[in-house]
Amino acid sequence: MFETTRRRALQALGVGGAAAAAGCTVQAPTADAEKQRNRVEQQSSPSVDRIAADPTDIPDPIDRSEPAEVDVTLRAEEVTAEIEPGVTFDYMTYNGQVPGPLVRVRKGDTVNLTLENASENALPHNVDFHAAAGPGGGAEATMTAPGETSHLTFKATYPGAYIYHCAVPNLDMHISAGMFGIILVEPEAGLPAVDQELYLGQHEIYTDGKAGQGGKHSFDMAAMKREEPTYVVMNGEKYGLTPDVYGSAATVSTDDTARVYFVTGGPNLTSSFHPIGNVWEEFYPQGSLTTEPQTHIQTSPVAPGSTCIATMNFPVPGNFKLVDHALTRVARRGCLAIVTAEGEERPDIFDPEPQADGRTGSTSA
Repeated sequence: MFETTRRRALQALGVGGAAAAAGCTVQAPTADAEKQRNRVEQQSSPSVDRIAADPTDIPDPIDRSEPAEVDVTLRAEEVTAEIEPGVTFDYMTYNGQVPGPLVRVRKGDTVNLTLENASENALPHNVDFHAAAGPGGGAEATMTAPGETSHLTFKATYPGAYIYHCAVPNLDMHISAGMFGIILVEPEAGLPAVDQELYLGQHEIYTDGKAGQGGKHSFDMAAMKREEPTYVVMNGEKYGLTPDVYGSAATVSTDDTARVYFVTGGPNLTSSFHPIGNVWEEFYPQGSLTTEPQTHIQTSPVAPGSTCIATMNFPVPGNFKLVDHALTRVARRGCLAIVTAEGEERPDIFDPEPQADGRTGSTSA
């Protein structure tokens, strides 16, 4: 029954086996957008309280020395949430959050994936794992109609942090609306211990309204074609990971080391990932864990459909901002997360008031 339903879904969407196996299509049909527009008109109030994934909600590091079978369930959920207070939008998600859950396995593990498409959804969904060595990363095998479930098994044959994302026709719309995440494949020897791990995803949202304009925003296909987003956000919401909204992305202690897993969902814009007030102590471009990390990196590009792994430390207290250094996206479109470090001041490293308490500071440049 499911195979018949899936074939019908593929045919209705106008995509054949070759295009689905590739994980994408160039000729995006209009049925997908029409269904989404109809859904937009039907629902305007939030159906969930929060869309932003908790950046500290990460599976524990793997402590075994042998491969294992790992069961993973992703559930496609179409929900309405606030991009910012007073502005609602229809998101497409894995497990009701943006980005989708961080999947953590070890090189050599076998991943047993279950993809559920909620019965109340309007659209088919699937998942393309860049960590899966197979046609479309599993996109055709997991094409799933509303109310149906699909299964995929693959072996994690290479370590690193890799994006996964929806890859149905109009895949750019589905990704922009939130359907992307990271699968982390740890090397056999594991990763160095750190004090804190964080998980962030950047993407752009294209709507028919202006940023800050209250009410329900619909998805704007024309704006996406022009690559002119209304919002560029971390974890699905404008300034969501800041003290004024849900609190900081994390609170750490001075001298802690944090490892950040970062993914650019896109679908179009490259992030210039940068920690304000610090540098990346170690930086793994493209999420590669088989190359030596770069060190003391200030800003680095992370292209759509890619990731990075970066570590930073906190020698002094304060708010450390994680941004896209295309700074209009921060100031105007919402692309900001804050990590708060707590601890003793260290004026020998950073002194914001050099004239206080009898201290003197140089006035020269």
